[in-house]
Amino acid sequence: MATSTPTRDAYTPPPRGSQREPVNARRQTWRSRLWRFDDKASPYAYIAPFFLVFGAFGLYPLIYTGWIALHRVEMTGMDQMEWVGWGNFDRILHDAEFWTAVTNTFLIGVMSTVPQLLVALGLAHLLNYKLRASTFWRTIILTPYATSVASAALVFALVFRADGGLLNWALHFVGLGHTNWANGAWTSKIAISVIVIWRWTGYNTLIYLAAMQAVPTDLYEAASLDGASRWQQFRKVTIPSLRPTILFTIVISTIGSMQLFGEPLLLEGGTLGATGGNENQYETLSVYLYNYGWNLGHLGPAAAVAWAMLALLLIIAGINWLFGRFVRTSAV
Repeated sequence: MATSTPTRDAYTPPPRGSQREPVNARRQTWRSRLWRFDDKASPYAYIAPFFLVFGAFGLYPLIYTGWIALHRVEMTGMDQMEWVGWGNFDRILHDAEFWTAVTNTFLIGVMSTVPQLLVALGLAHLLNYKLRASTFWRTIILTPYATSVASAALVFALVFRADGGLLNWALHFVGLGHTNWANGAWTSKIAISVIVIWRWTGYNTLIYLAAMQAVPTDLYEAASLDGASRWQQFRKVTIPSLRPTILFTIVISTIGSMQLFGEPLLLEGGTLGATGGNENQYETLSVYLYNYGWNLGHLGPAAAVAWAMLALLLIIAGINWLFGRFVRTSAV
């Protein structure tokens, strides 16, 4: 009688009463729970580093600055705080120099933002056409943005120097006289605005260029078939398509103008730069904050200035939002 020999690694059914199936069932249940937990917790784990960094370097300093703004704190004794409530805010709001800084910040912001965005829009329109070495030209336009604010301000400080400056030499060469750029109420603002325009025009140009390249070519072809010139295509097709991008650059430029610090600080340098000129003719809010906090050592009013700047930014952002909503409503 022939018998069969079991092969190696052949499956042998477990004896009756084995616990393998309950163990496997418990293991599958545990894996299923782990998978569900991973599916729900992974998104929060991915974004947790951002919130941790934001909480440590953004939210905590903001709250702590607000706490300091309600106290009298000196640079020489930061461990000694005296509660003054809204006294620091009342102090800066009744300071004429604060309103001078607000006016200077607003004027420099308008003088630098409007020409900057107009020039950026025109350059982006030119770069949107097929040009030879287009990558080279785009790199050249972005180069000023890659330059540090200190380098740009120091170079332009030499250009706008009253004695031996390059610009005064050029004006004298053509017979337009001599100008003390830093000491004039308007000439100092023009000098700072030129620095800002030079640094940020290329950045906004590339933003506009990216938005222009996303405009469907069918719109331009339809406009061309209707007999529209390039200028008419720019006004009737390009500009309406760029409205969200233009509003975005306006908001970003407004925030940047509120934070102007390096340009006015380094225009003359030294004590005059730290106070915004001999008559505060180009003192911005950031320079005003710096002067209060670091030169005078009064951290309470400096923190109040920081919160006032935040309030102004929120007001400007609200105005921009209402304006953008009005533009979108009128375009429908």
